[in-house]
Amino acid sequence: MKKTILVFGLLILALLLLFQFSKYAIISGDLKVELIIATIAIVFFFIGVFLNKKSLQQSIKLTDEINHQKIKDLDISNREYEVLQKIAEGLSNKEIAESLFLSESTIKTHVSNLLVKLDAKRRTQALKKAKSLQII
Repeated sequence: MKKTILVFGLLILALLLLFQFSKYAIISGDLKVELIIATIAIVFFFIGVFLNKKSLQQSIKLTDEINHQKIKDLDISNREYEVLQKIAEGLSNKEIAESLFLSESTIKTHVSNLLVKLDAKRRTQALKKAKSLQII
């Protein structure tokens, strides 16, 4: 957070310096207005490219490893885990039932059990908790 504030502060400072430079250039009559505007545009273009490159290089640390011990600790069955994975894919209960060849009421039961085991009230909250526990 501090780094973001620093970057934006420096950008504002750079903008103010460019405006002061352009003001001085206009008053002294050394440069035309078009040249000043072009210079400002080019500088900010390169700043934007630099920031874009920098933001693309930052990768969020995602661990692909599943914490199987945590799954066992939460007492999540294999079928419930399959349902949790299907929920993570964004499927509805009906779509999960069709893909796993189960009835929709069975899927509802599994979802209900998952919500209790993950201490969540909604599917989205359960997914968030499951991701934080690294079980999906």
